[in-house]
Amino acid sequence: MPTPSKTPSVISAKPRIAVLLGDPGGIGPEMAVKLLARRRNLDAARVLLIADPVVLAAGERVAGMKLDPLRVHGFDDLRFEDGRPTLLLHDWMEGREPVLGESNEASGRASFEALELATAAVRRGQAEGILFAPLNKHSLRLGGLVHEDELRYMQERFAVTGFVCEFNLTGSLWTSRVTSHIPLKDVASHITVEGVSDAVKIIASALRRAGVAQPRIAVTGLNPHAGDGGSIGMEEIEIIAPAIERLRAEGYDARGPFSPDTVFIGARRGDVDAVVSMYHDQGQIAMKLMGFEQGVTLHGGLPVPVATSASGSAFDIAGKGVAQIEGLQQAFDLCVRMAGGAPVRAPSSAEVAA
Repeated sequence: MPTPSKTPSVISAKPRIAVLLGDPGGIGPEMAVKLLARRRNLDAARVLLIADPVVLAAGERVAGMKLDPLRVHGFDDLRFEDGRPTLLLHDWMEGREPVLGESNEASGRASFEALELATAAVRRGQAEGILFAPLNKHSLRLGGLVHEDELRYMQERFAVTGFVCEFNLTGSLWTSRVTSHIPLKDVASHITVEGVSDAVKIIASALRRAGVAQPRIAVTGLNPHAGDGGSIGMEEIEIIAPAIERLRAEGYDARGPFSPDTVFIGARRGDVDAVVSMYHDQGQIAMKLMGFEQGVTLHGGLPVPVATSASGSAFDIAGKGVAQIEGLQQAFDLCVRMAGGAPVRAPSSAEVAA
């Protein structure tokens, strides 16, 4: 692990955001280049671009744009100039061009080790947020990831013991979920009063940090028609409704349980600020239908905002220069807004060395 930096953990006038290129074989590098070519983004934050120079050059070729980064070779050399990203160089690809359109160990190692450096920057008090272009979970596993996903990896890196969750955003509507990347056959056994409560509390906290003073949160049922009074399952009666009652007693504006097939109609209309679903696709399908290109994924429960676009690595269009970046732009804007909301505590020497 890196040694602690002497840089004080006082938040800069502009938040410092670590930006990653995502999977080298996908659309991430070109998306990140297009994002950082927008001057307004460099005016909004101090950008620490963590990248292999070969992957960055490939992204620039596909995007048809060139960045003008300030190059540094380590955290001890880290500095920023207005209007320029700072590029922290690492030769993970060993000079080899990324193979577009496929998962492989080299791409996975490059994206995984970039993520490790981004978390190190946060732990050292040298970044207040992380933005990554689309990763690929299969590549990450080939490259060394042994966790369920990158969120659980970062949870361990930041020594977070509480509940963590992916949030998905489309426009002003947010979602969280009680279970995430587990097989559907295991979902019902993982629905608990504590899990429902945690999913509501974590998204309420994030919404308040993002500027929503009194978040209104709808909670779905697990079963069709929210169990239909117990005729299609008892989880709503025995678990979800009691969790909502507890939350309301604690002052949360939690509502439901609502039928999963209709809750997003009112949510899209603006009746609530967020929907808490019971499993991954229950919310993801609805959110992506409402705005796939503009969607944002935010990792909740971590000490700093970590965001990306809702779109994946899109191997089928990698290298074609047609990838849209509006979702990544929305993710960047959210990350900057949330990172600017509170200073990051510098970890102790023992925490950094752990």
